[in-house]
Amino acid sequence: MSKTDTRQPRRAVLSAAVGFTVVAAYAVAGALQILVWNPLAAVPGATLGQIRTNMTLANEPLNANGVVIWAVIGLMLAAVVLVVTIVRHVSAVGPVVAAYLVLLVFAAPGHFFVAFGPGMSIADTFMISGGDHAPWGVVLYLISAAALLTLIVLIIGAARTAAARDTNRGRIDG
Repeated sequence: MSKTDTRQPRRAVLSAAVGFTVVAAYAVAGALQILVWNPLAAVPGATLGQIRTNMTLANEPLNANGVVIWAVIGLMLAAVVLVVTIVRHVSAVGPVVAAYLVLLVFAAPGHFFVAFGPGMSIADTFMISGGDHAPWGVVLYLISAAALLTLIVLIIGAARTAAARDTNRGRIDG
């Protein structure tokens, strides 16, 4: 095994570790946005306990089940990519990065879906709008948008590289 053979899998594993960390941070921040930061921003001056109590009394409890399931699914998918990268001795960095970018892209609609119920419960309880009141939801959506743009650039770059390789192969064969 040459020096580049050992370096390449390490780069892929490092990429997977970074990707896992980013997806995990997104999942944790998304859960905190829905269950803590947004309620506190929506009802300024109230504690989270007071907010939850008022919501329960209004028969609009701040249910964390869907949010936790969403976050755990994201963490599990990110862990699968990490484990597969390590176990399969993946040496190509591009597919590993692409896998994590896809997870970040799909995290946004998932986050919107699981945030809808708690947001509406807050809105119904306190007679306010159901949208994000804390800025972190927008930050998460911007991260997902950036991941989508990065994924598109990665795909275009891979297509160009493949086309150039095919063109060069045609010159050699011809």
